[in-house]
Amino acid sequence: MIKAINIKDKLELIDELWTPKVIAELNGQQVKLAKIQGEFVWHDHKEEDELFYVLKGKLVMEFRDRKVDVNEGELIVVPKGEEHRPVTKEEVWILLFEPKTTKHTGEVKSDLTVDTPEEI
Repeated sequence: MIKAINIKDKLELIDELWTPKVIAELNGQQVKLAKIQGEFVWHDHKEEDELFYVLKGKLVMEFRDRKVDVNEGELIVVPKGEEHRPVTKEEVWILLFEPKTTKHTGEVKSDLTVDTPEEI
Protein backbone atom coordinates (compact mmCIF):
# COMPACT_ATOMS: atom_id res chain seq x y z
CA MET A 1 0.00 0.00 0.00
CA ILE A 2 1.38 3.38 -1.00
CA LYS A 3 1.11 6.00 1.72
CA ALA A 4 2.74 9.19 2.93
CA ILE A 5 5.17 8.88 5.83
CA ASN A 6 5.08 11.58 8.49
CA ILE A 7 8.65 11.93 9.73
CA LYS A 8 7.62 13.94 12.81
CA ASP A 9 5.19 11.18 13.87
CA LYS A 10 7.88 8.54 13.37
CA LEU A 11 10.39 10.52 15.44
CA GLU A 12 7.91 10.57 18.33
CA LEU A 13 8.16 6.75 18.39
CA ILE A 14 11.92 6.85 19.02
CA ASP A 15 13.06 6.99 22.65
CA GLU A 16 16.54 5.47 22.56
CA LEU A 17 19.72 7.05 21.22
CA TRP A 18 21.96 5.59 18.49
CA THR A 19 19.27 3.07 17.47
CA PRO A 20 18.20 3.76 13.87
CA LYS A 21 14.67 2.80 12.85
CA VAL A 22 13.69 1.93 9.28
CA ILE A 23 10.84 4.04 7.88
CA ALA A 24 11.05 3.09 4.19
CA GLU A 25 12.89 0.95 1.64
CA LEU A 26 13.58 1.46 -2.04
CA ASN A 27 15.90 -0.14 -4.58
CA GLY A 28 17.87 -2.05 -1.94
CA GLN A 29 18.23 1.11 0.18
CA GLN A 30 16.80 1.88 3.60
CA VAL A 31 15.64 5.23 4.90
CA LYS A 32 16.19 5.40 8.66
CA LEU A 33 15.58 7.86 11.47
CA ALA A 34 17.67 8.13 14.61
CA LYS A 35 18.18 10.33 17.62
CA ILE A 36 21.81 10.66 18.61
CA GLN A 37 23.85 12.38 21.28
CA GLY A 38 27.48 12.17 22.35
CA GLU A 39 30.16 10.19 20.53
CA PHE A 40 29.61 7.14 18.35
CA VAL A 41 32.27 4.50 17.67
CA TRP A 42 34.93 4.87 14.98
CA HIS A 43 33.96 2.64 12.06
CA ASP A 44 33.74 2.37 8.30
CA HIS A 45 31.67 0.60 5.70
CA LYS A 46 33.88 -1.12 3.13
CA GLU A 47 31.25 -1.38 0.38
CA GLU A 48 28.57 1.24 1.14
CA ASP A 49 28.24 5.01 1.13
CA GLU A 50 26.06 6.60 3.84
CA LEU A 51 23.96 9.76 3.68
CA PHE A 52 23.26 11.67 6.92
CA TYR A 53 20.65 14.44 6.79
CA VAL A 54 20.32 16.57 9.95
CA LEU A 55 16.67 17.20 10.78
CA LYS A 56 17.33 18.92 14.12
CA GLY A 57 20.50 20.13 15.79
CA LYS A 58 24.17 20.05 14.74
CA LEU A 59 26.27 17.01 13.94
CA VAL A 60 30.05 16.93 13.70
CA MET A 61 31.26 14.15 11.41
CA GLU A 62 34.76 13.27 12.47
CA PHE A 63 37.23 11.68 10.10
CA ARG A 64 40.76 10.70 11.10
CA ASP A 65 42.20 13.79 9.39
CA ARG A 66 39.40 16.36 9.67
CA LYS A 67 36.00 17.32 11.09
CA VAL A 68 32.96 18.47 9.13
CA ASP A 69 30.12 20.43 10.77
CA VAL A 70 26.70 19.39 9.49
CA ASN A 71 24.01 21.84 10.54
CA GLU A 72 20.24 21.48 10.64
CA GLY A 73 18.93 21.20 7.09
CA GLU A 74 22.28 20.00 5.72
CA LEU A 75 23.48 16.58 4.70
CA ILE A 76 26.78 14.77 4.33
CA VAL A 77 27.66 11.69 2.32
CA VAL A 78 30.35 9.49 3.85
CA PRO A 79 32.06 7.54 1.06
CA LYS A 80 32.56 3.80 1.41
CA GLY A 81 35.77 2.85 3.17
CA GLU A 82 36.08 6.23 4.95
CA GLU A 83 36.55 5.78 8.70
CA HIS A 84 34.22 8.15 10.54
CA ARG A 85 32.48 8.92 13.81
CA PRO A 86 29.39 11.08 14.34
CA VAL A 87 29.62 13.34 17.41
CA THR A 88 27.06 15.73 18.94
CA LYS A 89 26.92 17.94 22.01
CA GLU A 90 23.12 17.90 22.24
CA GLU A 91 20.45 15.53 20.98
CA VAL A 92 20.36 15.54 17.19
CA TRP A 93 17.73 14.00 14.92
CA ILE A 94 18.98 12.50 11.68
CA LEU A 95 17.66 10.79 8.58
CA LEU A 96 19.95 8.13 7.13
CA PHE A 97 19.90 6.76 3.61
CA GLU A 98 22.05 3.71 3.03
CA PRO A 99 22.06 0.27 1.42
CA LYS A 100 20.11 -2.38 3.31
CA THR A 101 23.36 -4.35 3.70
CA THR A 102 25.04 -1.58 5.69
CA LYS A 103 26.04 -2.71 9.17
CA HIS A 104 25.33 -0.12 11.86
CA THR A 105 28.91 -0.02 13.17
CA GLY A 106 30.65 -1.61 10.19
CA GLU A 107 32.79 -4.51 11.37
CA VAL A 108 33.22 -2.95 14.83
CA LYS A 109 31.17 -4.55 17.61
CA SER A 110 30.21 -2.34 20.53
CA ASP A 111 27.41 -1.79 23.03
CA LEU A 112 25.87 0.56 20.45
CA THR A 113 25.75 -1.99 17.61
CA VAL A 114 22.28 -2.70 16.23
CA ASP A 115 22.34 -5.90 14.16
CA THR A 116 18.83 -5.62 12.72
CA PRO A 117 17.14 -2.21 12.76
CA GLU A 118 13.48 -2.18 13.75
CA GLU A 119 10.88 -0.98 11.26
CA ILE A 120 8.48 1.68 12.53
